[in-house]
Amino acid sequence: MKKRAITRRDFLRVAAMSPFAGAFAYGYRIQEKKEPTRRVKVVLIRDKNALISFKKPNPDVVQKMLDDSITTLLGEADPINAWKKLVKPSDIVGIKSNVWRPIPTTSEVEQALKARIMNAGVAEENIGIDDRGVRRNPIFKNATVIINARPARTHHWSGMGGCIKNPIMFVPWPPAYHGDSCADLATLWYKHNLKERTKLNVLLMLNPQFHGIGPHNYSDKYVWEYKGILVSQDPVAVDAIGVRILQAKRREYFGEERPLQPPAKHVYLADTRHNLGVSDLDKIELIKLGWKAGILI
Repeated sequence: MKKRAITRRDFLRVAAMSPFAGAFAYGYRIQEKKEPTRRVKVVLIRDKNALISFKKPNPDVVQKMLDDSITTLLGEADPINAWKKLVKPSDIVGIKSNVWRPIPTTSEVEQALKARIMNAGVAEENIGIDDRGVRRNPIFKNATVIINARPARTHHWSGMGGCIKNPIMFVPWPPAYHGDSCADLATLWYKHNLKERTKLNVLLMLNPQFHGIGPHNYSDKYVWEYKGILVSQDPVAVDAIGVRILQAKRREYFGEERPLQPPAKHVYLADTRHNLGVSDLDKIELIKLGWKAGILI
């Protein structure tokens, strides 16, 4: 007799009927109905023409990279329609930038984001761009939407400075989060309602820093023209991919495994301890667009 599959509901119904309990010894197997695992989407886009010079982004190319990555992320053909999924005309929008002098977010990226937010219907006077002044900035105090954008780089206290760390200027004393390799950085996302308000995370990989020694350390020799941008609605997922790329570059450059020091464990703990997002690479759908040479992932 041909064996057939039965569901868990069949199992429970038949098992409850004692005359038929022995039926499960005769060639039946239990078929579990498993819910499909939802994968968080991260888009990596690269363009070999993204930089005019070592630290000067090409504004037209950057705009197109952001447009293509965000339409892919949100499943829209038109970038303005994609942005309308993130913001509405009544929103007050803060673009959380990063002004660290050696590798800032750059005005080219800031203005590309601002342009599309305005195209989606938000009035210019309701859009702010800031980093260190966010606690005093009225736009950020009242922001209904935050766009989180910063470059990726190694970091003396957290291993990697990325999207999880970028909002640290919302707290009155950032060094309070430096303990234990910034293990609990994710908690600041809850204290300032950032998890709900942040609609997009942009981790810039145009010219990331893959190695540094000591606080605020920078050297041109540890920066390379990766010419990429990572976008996601999940700050943990986008940082998890960023960490992987930095580690791959360190392996390529040093010719051996050279883990980040300290390890960027705050990314993993943002998932497992604080439930901010997803760090498990098996649960991340990475979509790669554009230039593939030297992609490292």
